[in-house]
Amino acid sequence: MNRTDHRTAALPKAPPVGEAFRAAMAQLAGGVVVVTTEDAEGEPRGFTATSFCSVSMDPPLVLVCLAETSSSYQVFSECRGFAVSLLREDQSALATRFARSGGDKFRAEDTVTTPRLLPAVADTLVTLDCAVHARHPAGDHMILVGAVRHVLPGRGEPLVYYDRAFRQLRHLPGN
Repeated sequence: MNRTDHRTAALPKAPPVGEAFRAAMAQLAGGVVVVTTEDAEGEPRGFTATSFCSVSMDPPLVLVCLAETSSSYQVFSECRGFAVSLLREDQSALATRFARSGGDKFRAEDTVTTPRLLPAVADTLVTLDCAVHARHPAGDHMILVGAVRHVLPGRGEPLVYYDRAFRQLRHLPGN
């Protein structure tokens, strides 16, 4: 047996790719956002996401990914704009509420309106008011790219999602 065969034979049996990929992605910490818009009847719609990032500084673009199975998928595949609210560490209950399918996610005390009259989450780290720049199909998700029109700063520390749970950042002594 050559050296390559010996190393291959010693490896444990790998789980199916989908399961291994899901476990691997759970090890990537991500900020938690709530993405909101209105449907054609003016009703607010939204979802929680951790698949969010900046794309470009000039022009300012962000992206968020939304599963085709989401109850909000159709609304976001047709909307002209959306808001992204970066959640604070004390907003995990709100993140959980927006992560569930159906139900009344919007409560007056948790909702504000952006300059472009989109619903957004109140009292967050930052809210971005975006026009839809592009949509791209990607596997079982849609990549929604937003052109940032307004940045509404807030306060606090970020809510983080890691290893299938909401977490808070821990500051090391001296930092």
